[in-house]
Amino acid sequence: MTHDHDLVLRPTAAQTEAALNPPPGRNGGDLVVETLAGLGATTVFGLPGQHALGMFDALRRSDLRYIGLRVENNAGFAADAYGRITGEAAPLLLSTGPGALTSLAALQEARAASAPVLAISSQVPTAGLGGGRHGYLHELPDQAASFRGVVKSVHTVRTQSQIPSAIAEAWTSALTVPHGPVWVEIPQDVLLAETAVPVVTGGDTFPEELPPRPELTAVAADLLARAERPAIIAGGGVVRADASKKLRQLAERLQAPVVTTFGGKGAFPWTHPLSLQSWLEDRHTTDFLEDADVLLVVGSGLGELSSNYHTFRPRGRVIQIEADLGKLESNHPALGIHADARLALQALLETVGERTDPGAPERVRAVLDKVRERIASQELTLEQDVLAAVRRALPPGAPSFWDMTILAYWAWSAFDAEAPNAMHSAQGAGGLGYGFPAALGAAVADPTHPVLAVSGDGGALYSIAELATARQYDLNVTWLIVDDGGYGILREYMTDAFGQPTATELTRPDYVALAESFGVPGVRTSPKTLEADLAKALAAPGPSVVVLPAVLRMFAPTHLD
Repeated sequence: MTHDHDLVLRPTAAQTEAALNPPPGRNGGDLVVETLAGLGATTVFGLPGQHALGMFDALRRSDLRYIGLRVENNAGFAADAYGRITGEAAPLLLSTGPGALTSLAALQEARAASAPVLAISSQVPTAGLGGGRHGYLHELPDQAASFRGVVKSVHTVRTQSQIPSAIAEAWTSALTVPHGPVWVEIPQDVLLAETAVPVVTGGDTFPEELPPRPELTAVAADLLARAERPAIIAGGGVVRADASKKLRQLAERLQAPVVTTFGGKGAFPWTHPLSLQSWLEDRHTTDFLEDADVLLVVGSGLGELSSNYHTFRPRGRVIQIEADLGKLESNHPALGIHADARLALQALLETVGERTDPGAPERVRAVLDKVRERIASQELTLEQDVLAAVRRALPPGAPSFWDMTILAYWAWSAFDAEAPNAMHSAQGAGGLGYGFPAALGAAVADPTHPVLAVSGDGGALYSIAELATARQYDLNVTWLIVDDGGYGILREYMTDAFGQPTATELTRPDYVALAESFGVPGVRTSPKTLEADLAKALAAPGPSVVVLPAVLRMFAPTHLD
């Protein structure tokens, strides 16, 4: 009798020939690129460095497409977006020490947003591993320690024979829910030395699924079926799991109103009668959710931004479906279900009965009316008009990537993403500089749609060098820069807290002239001409920059009341 674990995949004749007669001149770097290709990678991002030259030279002998950015952190943001758009692990090739460390902020964002990034870095020569201080260039006492608290898993290679398995293991880790960034480091001498290891010709990996425990979904289905006022919070886990359709089916079966978190934008149709949209940073929405007798939280840890800055106090029973075990019940007691959102929603659909509640849509409209009245009372017409102009200019199917800027904070609450996985921001970790390089990564992933990036002038200065990348690869990204002369949101925070701002005002370049110096078309617009100028730029192939000089204000918060 043959058991599944007795089955062995036998090599094909071509694989046997390649193994027995490898081409000459291969090194450890070739093992890296061969493994990536065998796993299904087609594109890699990165920046070369002295210790990593073995990997980059091997790219020349491979069919992998290389997209080189000008700053490692920006390369990480581009890989993050590529992973979000494709659902594949995005390889990120880096060099030792300063190059590797410069990627940390991007990897933190990828971890917070569950974006699959496979970072592969060089290391000092093997003799320097283990903390010995040999004075190698770029040497750190323990480079892996700098990443261990940021990424999902760390893999240190010491010999060439370890390269294929280490990368395959890391790839599996990156694509096992919750997705996230992983780290592989390979010593310089291992990458450069000629190799006798056969050509890597296979690399299938099978990330483990995370189904819910059936006894837990049975209890959850019973609670939801008997609820009088059920409600749903849909987070980024719904988007990452491609579970939006199942979420809609469940909400309609339960007649349960749905609010999406800022990371879950697009998980539920914006104009659906049960849609509370994304107004989480509003006391009317918070009150409504607190009043639910059963609250289903799917793919969210109910962190600071998703809980109206931890002012949310649910009075009913909470059911939390979350793939990240560390987030399960981390903020509120709940019936915690450790599972992939898609599998858990499917289990509920197979169990829960239909519920009738003709008054649910009316209650949703009442909340949204209160939200609109609150915003309307603050005389923020400019901000609403600018956001509406951006929405109208953005073609159907075009994704958008938002930096940490006032217009993005408006978009978190008030922007219709129109589809799941279409609107992305740096709200996971909250670092500046995400929007433009991430948009470049998305344009690489899907060149069939234009991509919009939105930054303030402060965030734009973090990634201005990537105009060269956009031009070099002719990437179809339009970059909207809202220029208010400084760190606008910090200006507001400091003025509110201390009466006046400090260190928020910036001397900045002429962004139109700067874009044109890179060979990228630029235009200075106004709130009245924004829609037309932005639509024209998005319709033109290749990169472009639209600069909007404007001082925008945030709507008043409710969590301080």
